[in-house]
Amino acid sequence: MNAHPLLIGAADGRPVAITPRMANRHGLIAGATGTGKTITLQTLAQSFSDLGVPVFVPDIKGDFSGIAAPGELSERVRERATEVGLEDLEMHGAPTVFWDVFGEHGHPLRLTVADLGPTLLSRLMNLNETQSGLLQLVFRVADDKGWLLLDLKDLRAMVSWVGEQRQALSRDYGNIAPASIGAIQRNLLNLEAQGAEGFFGEPAVTLEDFLQTDEQGRGVVNILHAERLYRSSPLVYSTLLLWLLSELFEQLPEVGDVDKPRFVMFFDEAHLLFKDAPRSLTDRIEQVVRLIRSKGVGVYFVTQNPLDLPEPVLGQLGNRIQHALRAFTPRDQRAVRSAAQTFRPNPDLNTEQVITELSTGSALVSVLDERGQPTQVERTLIRPPASRMGPLTDAERRSLIQQSPLAGAYDTPVDRESAYQILERQAKAALSEQPVETSTQQAARTRRQGRAPARRGDSLVTATAKSTARAIGTQVGRQIVRGLLGSLTGRRR
Repeated sequence: MNAHPLLIGAADGRPVAITPRMANRHGLIAGATGTGKTITLQTLAQSFSDLGVPVFVPDIKGDFSGIAAPGELSERVRERATEVGLEDLEMHGAPTVFWDVFGEHGHPLRLTVADLGPTLLSRLMNLNETQSGLLQLVFRVADDKGWLLLDLKDLRAMVSWVGEQRQALSRDYGNIAPASIGAIQRNLLNLEAQGAEGFFGEPAVTLEDFLQTDEQGRGVVNILHAERLYRSSPLVYSTLLLWLLSELFEQLPEVGDVDKPRFVMFFDEAHLLFKDAPRSLTDRIEQVVRLIRSKGVGVYFVTQNPLDLPEPVLGQLGNRIQHALRAFTPRDQRAVRSAAQTFRPNPDLNTEQVITELSTGSALVSVLDERGQPTQVERTLIRPPASRMGPLTDAERRSLIQQSPLAGAYDTPVDRESAYQILERQAKAALSEQPVETSTQQAARTRRQGRAPARRGDSLVTATAKSTARAIGTQVGRQIVRGLLGSLTGRRR
């Protein structure tokens, strides 16, 4: 093991490393496409793992899985290792668990509607403030009645029921606008069209699944295979990462200053977290990033340009690695200038100029020292990873998934009673109490009553169950039912 467990590389022969005590002060890996961000990310992730810190990494391009296998000590790798002072580089892989929302390249990663909660669901469905408030109301009603919201089918049925009951519910919960009900229903359909239905279900992943170490004390690297997810549903991708960040913040206890982080999370394509996000959500993210370090969690953003992040978030990232940026247009030049200004100046270095001259495998680096002060920016050769640079084969991946301690735990969806089944049962019971009419009687009643509402003698449940049956009846027998081990407020019971 080298003397610098979080070694990034070397500047003029001097080691450049993140101090483990300062690793929970967050970080940034930035640079244009093809400048070496992925290798830097792989090196850092494996260094944290070797230090005993579990890690979560999204794999957008599908080329990060090689971290699970030993690398090849080629002549080129050996030469770079010598340049950065790693004379004894030992090639080895990291303990790895693969996840995939679609269950194709890893264990199925499911959440429930209740796990995600109304705030993140509103973002996922692009709801406005009024519609978001109504979704909050739907969750509250379900919670008050003890009806679990497990998947999109549950939420559809619940929204429909609230719409039918809006007059009765308004007395206790406030005004319920039919237009907002319709907007939520349409957005739910759009969400399903994007393939998000498979994202919700049970068994749902737990935070503890990500906080594992192996028998040697190394932190497990959790890789979310996000190639398809990022391409087809970027909003689902970013919302999933926000959920994990929120869970870490809400569930982990305060630990104060620690010798090393207890967990490190990487956000690839970090700009998506803030794209089109309402100001309230952006403020919440900024607050969580600021406070979560006291939980022993380090957050590292990976993006092309530092300006992709809001200034309040950028100002909290103490460990910064800037790969090359291109300056072909006036806008690019402004971005380079702004990126250079985020570093502590080095009188011996023209930071703005060097950013455009960096070769692949080198970067401008500034980290926090033992006192928490940023070091002067230095031009740094990035160390090679000890694991494979490039993806695993399909056979290698399948073997690791089968040998995983979580093998089989999430493979089979679980069906248990939730809001949809309860409303369906009520609807069927209500309809079974009604006398069967002939077609002639139905026609006569229609002529007399037109489209009148349920008769005065119907109970609240009976009257609304009829319309609920119409809303959900066509789905019976063709929907996959999933469940939840949790509450209706996004917190587990």
